[in-house]
Formats: sequence, structure tokens, C-alpha cells
Amino acid sequence: MSTWSWSSVGSLSGRVALVTGANTGLGYETALLLAEKGCEVILACRNVAKAEAAAARIRAAAPGAGVSVEALDLGDLDSVAALADRLIAGRARLDLLINNAGVMVPPLGRTAQGFELQFGTNHLGHFALTARLMPLLLGTAGARVVVVASIAQRLGRIAFDDLGWQRRRYNAWAAYGQSKLANMMFALELSRRLGAAGAGLTVTAAHPGWTNTELQRNDTFSRFFGPYLAMSPREGAMPTLRAALDPEATGGAYYGPAGFAELRGAPVRVAVPAGGRDEAAAARLFDESERLTGQRFSFTAASPEAA
Repeated sequence: MSTWSWSSVGSLSGRVALVTGANTGLGYETALLLAEKGCEVILACRNVAKAEAAAARIRAAAPGAGVSVEALDLGDLDSVAALADRLIAGRARLDLLINNAGVMVPPLGRTAQGFELQFGTNHLGHFALTARLMPLLLGTAGARVVVVASIAQRLGRIAFDDLGWQRRRYNAWAAYGQSKLANMMFALELSRRLGAAGAGLTVTAAHPGWTNTELQRNDTFSRFFGPYLAMSPREGAMPTLRAALDPEATGGAYYGPAGFAELRGAPVRVAVPAGGRDEAAAARLFDESERLTGQRFSFTAASPEAA
């Protein structure tokens, strides 16, 4: 694969991207950089006031950029459905869906539908959003879905007998690892199913290595050392942007930093960790996620059917 750099990316005028969690950190930098290239960006965020402030900063940095804000709480499947319905009713195209938002190692919490907070937000919320936006994505030539995973997926195990941490003593890091492994499995399994259906939609994945963002506010080590050792949010956004825009990217491609342990460095294609390559587990997780969310994927231009 040839060398890729942000400076080599041409105009994105006419394209539309939705970035979840775009009011801060990686999501904000991703949206800002896309806007600077002329892409219309939709900031889909739980905190609308913070998203509006972020949108104003993007407009100031990229005069003339098309920037809008949509309310999205990934921890509430009703909010996910409402956003998707608004977009399908009001938009003719969606070139990029960047599933970026997430929560990291909070105390035990539950989503509106009762799922463990990290699994419900990081995985199930994005799973349902992607399913519901399939008509727009499949109707846009060259569209791409990017799932932002994490090197923490190496800590993960998909506990099919207790996905929601109802029986076990809660471990925030193990729960985070499970949610990010689920992100990886989702990206690869969705890519496989799209390929089998002959659908013209590319799904890729990325991870930001160690990047200093607000996501790590619940981790004492990262809060202390991150400002000195981790990459900046702009640097950390580059694997996501390569996954979104590299013309040589194929379905299932995974990007991360090139440096030691993939913690920092230029964005390159990296190997999927062993857990993410378990196709049987990924297929089972996909089917279970459809059941849990009540949202079944359809790979035609028709509206997704109810599970």
C-alpha cells in the first residue's frame, strides 16, 4: 500500500460526513479537518450546547464550511432512531459515517434500555445507528463507514453469557475492552456481510493509539501522563481519516499509528488482533446485537426492517 498523508487529500466538496461525538477530542479534530477540505460535516452529539460551540469553532477555522449539529445520545436507542429518521427524511446522501463517540472506564452505569454503559454506548448505539442509516449509505456511491476501535480491544472478551455485567463483579477496564473488541468485530462482520450481499459500501476501522483526550478523564494514569506522552487529538485523528479517505482502503482494513506498540506515529494499516479475527464469535455477536437493539440490517435501499 502506498504512503498516505493528509496533505495529499484533495477537495471533499460535495461530500457529507456524520461524525459521532464530534464536540471534543478525536471527533472534533476529525470533523474540523474534513470541513477544512470542503466536506459538509454533521456533528452528532449528546450535549447539543457543546456541539454548537464546536460547530462555531469549526466555522471560524474553515470559513464557508457546511457544519450542522444533530442531537444523538448513543446510550438511548430512541435517540438513535430519531436521528436516523431525521437524516433519512432530510438528506439525499451520506458519504461518510464515522462511528467515533464513546465512553471509557466509567463507574458501572446503564443505558436507557438497561445495557451496560460502555457496551451499550460504544457498540450497540453505533450498531443501531449504522443499521438505520443503511438506506442513505447504500444510496451514496463510494460511501464508507469507519468504526473507531482501540488497542484496548486486546483486553477484551465477548462474554456472551453476561454481556451486560449482570452476574459478574464489574470491572471497568474489562468492560471497555469488551466494547472495543465488539467495535472491531462489528466492522469486520459488517464488511463480510456487505460483500456477500454484493453491496457497494466499504467498512473500515481505525484506532488512535494513545491520544490525549477527554475520553480518558476516568483513568488517573492517562490524565497525569497523557499531556506529556500521548499524541495530540489532531495526530490521533489521522488513522480515522486514513480509514475514511484512503482510496486504496479495502473493506475490513484497519489503521493505527506506526510506532512502538501502535501507541503513536503516522497512520498505517495494522494487523487486527487475534480476538477480532474470530469470525464465528463476530457472527454470533452481530446476530445478538440485532436481537438486543431490535434493529436488523438490510443491505438494500429499502428501510431497515424491524428485528
